[in-house]
Amino acid sequence: MASAKDRFLKYVTVDTQSAYDQEMLPSTKKQFDLANLLVKELQELGLKEISLDEQCYVMATLPTNIEKKLPVIGFIAHMDTSPDASGTSVNPRIIQSYDGNEILLNKALDLHMNTTDFPELKKYIGQELIVTDGNTLLGADDKAGVAAIMTALETLMNHPELKHGTIKVGFTPDEEVGHGADGFDVKKFAADFAYTVDGGELGELEYETFNAAAVSVTINGKGVHPGAAKDKMVNSIHVAQEFDAMFPMNERPEYTTGYEGFYHLMRFSGDIEKTTLSYIIRDHNRAIFEKRKALMLSAAEFLNERYGKGTVTVTAKDQYYNMREKLEPVFEIVELAKAAIEALGIKPIILPVRGGTDGSRLSFMGLPCPNLFAGGMFFHGRYEFIPSDSLEQSKNTILKIIELSTQKY
Repeated sequence: MASAKDRFLKYVTVDTQSAYDQEMLPSTKKQFDLANLLVKELQELGLKEISLDEQCYVMATLPTNIEKKLPVIGFIAHMDTSPDASGTSVNPRIIQSYDGNEILLNKALDLHMNTTDFPELKKYIGQELIVTDGNTLLGADDKAGVAAIMTALETLMNHPELKHGTIKVGFTPDEEVGHGADGFDVKKFAADFAYTVDGGELGELEYETFNAAAVSVTINGKGVHPGAAKDKMVNSIHVAQEFDAMFPMNERPEYTTGYEGFYHLMRFSGDIEKTTLSYIIRDHNRAIFEKRKALMLSAAEFLNERYGKGTVTVTAKDQYYNMREKLEPVFEIVELAKAAIEALGIKPIILPVRGGTDGSRLSFMGLPCPNLFAGGMFFHGRYEFIPSDSLEQSKNTILKIIELSTQKY
């Protein structure tokens, strides 16, 4: 039987980097490479109702082996990795027993991790760590979740004495670009509730996410020869700088934490005649979230009055909402996961997600879906790592939820 670590090390070598601003789903065809691999492994394990559709959603069923009627539980993870860091030629390294000192990731790049910048490393002294080689991300977000689910399935298949109800599993594309739930067929999945296995460090359990919107801003300027520009030129770059300066500096991601929301300028491109900006807006509080969007629209109105109608155009698109609203009425599924974590001797870490998961939208689509830890840390970059034990405990948590469900219901 393959361990969760072995599966993880295999999955991360498959490039599944998604891409922004693509019309198609999935945004990159290479996500099918991992999807096809997972279908093959699910078939080898003997699962039922295995499917891979044209949008790269993988689903499968493990039928119940108990006569007692139990709720159908789903486990979901996403296959894609962040568009913001290379997922090509991922070459993970193993540190067998971390000694608490600085980690040299890449000598040629002089790239190091130390406990000053990454104090969380101290929690894992003496443990085996899986790190990057400094050239790419690692892919623990969310191939760790994929590996944990697949290993839990194999455990159940190899041990029929472990009783369980019907289990559904789903692997999704494009979570990292906000489209992971776009083509998810909740009716076909047919679970009463589910868990995304897409969280971070050991013990994390989340049932709150941001409310989220993507905002596109287009600024049209007027190009005039600089020698004759007085009272005529409108430099769209400068107008864009004015626009961005109208939002509180202390409400940027780098200055916020916990329940604090933010405005995040992600991309800025332009010249004198045209500049485009891309933002994301986040807040756990729905009312404040709506005020943030309104402020961006009023900023555009102010600049249009100053520079002329049509100078600034703002388009906001809601991406997902705080799933707490949908989970509070079925909070026993959160308590079930908390009990499973505690039964393994792990201290639950229950914090609001400063981001979103597929579960955010799935909960609003009728599938209540809290988020479980997968074990990784510092996602989306070259400093990403995962302790092997945390990955193993993610798998154990899935199995414990299944076990406790047979007693609870």
